[in-house]
Amino acid sequence: MTETAHISQAGVRLVFVTGPSGAGRATAIHALEDLGFEAIDNLPLAMVPRLLTGPPPERPLALGIDARTRDFSPELMLETIADLRAQGGMRIDVLFLESSDDVLLRRFSETRRRHPLAPGSDPASGIAVEKTLLESVRAAADILIDTSDLSPHELRSEIGNWFGGKGQANEALSVTVQSFSYKRGMPRGLDMALDVRFLKNPYWDAALRPLDGRSEDVGTHIRADSRFVEFFERMSGLVTSLLPAYQEEGKAHFSIGFGCTGGQHRSVFVAEELAKTLAAKGWQVSIRHEEIERRRGGADNRGSV
Repeated sequence: MTETAHISQAGVRLVFVTGPSGAGRATAIHALEDLGFEAIDNLPLAMVPRLLTGPPPERPLALGIDARTRDFSPELMLETIADLRAQGGMRIDVLFLESSDDVLLRRFSETRRRHPLAPGSDPASGIAVEKTLLESVRAAADILIDTSDLSPHELRSEIGNWFGGKGQANEALSVTVQSFSYKRGMPRGLDMALDVRFLKNPYWDAALRPLDGRSEDVGTHIRADSRFVEFFERMSGLVTSLLPAYQEEGKAHFSIGFGCTGGQHRSVFVAEELAKTLAAKGWQVSIRHEEIERRRGGADNRGSV
């Protein structure tokens, strides 16, 4: 039996996040953390009861448990959950993430990771072993999410639908504002995309061409376009009116992208300006400039406002 004596955690919410390697457990853990959960990954099962013997946690708990966890066995995991439920007073959910074998195999191939249950052989064998190992846990899951066709952003949204609730503070919804080049195509996972190629292009000014939209000179050039002020006021007003509605629906993340020809001047400037506007209104905002990251190897181009 697991150690469950003297646990008194009435009102505590506890989510066990599990599933086969590569199915998105880490993304789900991070999404729950963004929703206000205290997230602990790969906690040994023997430590779970001890975690709950002290003062009640101030936030709901999300525990990442999988085959890599020290002392893991399906029997021990299910026994631990059953014992905790027998104590009463806690709300406990088992969130199981799964994916098709071919998608898992592709994910391991793309990342060149070794499967934790088959480090010295083909990941396919590890996938098969792990799925068999987790069959009983899957059967006992309260929430089952198939991530085969989900991007990380879509998975985060799905987690928000299940665990986000309503009426949370602004920090419960994170906003990503990004710029991109239409030459390379639109990024995946955007909730909203706007084409800003109608604005005056700094590229045609030789002095501005080597700069990007974070430059004050580039910003002055774009602001001089008579169409900019009306566009920005209407666009930012639309976004700020939509964000509370998305939040009320339990959405955890909203992503808006701005595209221009090269992804260097106009889209970058508009993204920066919107990020500042949203941050001033209290939203948690991160910025990504796809083309600048690509040109500079991803260094120094992502941040939060």
